[in-house]
Amino acid sequence: MPTKRRIERHQLPYYLKVFNRITDKPMGYIGNVSMDGLMLISQLPMLVGGRFEMRLKIPGQDGQLHFIDFCATCQWCREDVNPGHFDSGFSLVAPPGEYADLIDALRFYFSFRPLAASA
Repeated sequence: MPTKRRIERHQLPYYLKVFNRITDKPMGYIGNVSMDGLMLISQLPMLVGGRFEMRLKIPGQDGQLHFIDFCATCQWCREDVNPGHFDSGFSLVAPPGEYADLIDALRFYFSFRPLAASA
């Protein structure tokens, strides 16, 4: 298993909660994301090699929650620097278009964009 990342990841200063799509129970929070994967921060260790049905609940401009459902396979799991928490790396299985839209929106929201020079 390669130890170096091949994909650019974006750290999130605020965490998005991830739910189990089948049970609707919280699994943890997203620590970072890429187009092909994510890191989950959870209170329980994740089964490496396990495939999970996940859901993000994103508030929309219309005031309604919008769901992004996807499958992901756990690639690794280790204890977090914070006691009682675990970090797990997931690769997404055929991520839906809504996931790519979310990544683009997060990248735009959290990126540094210099102000346009005034005349």
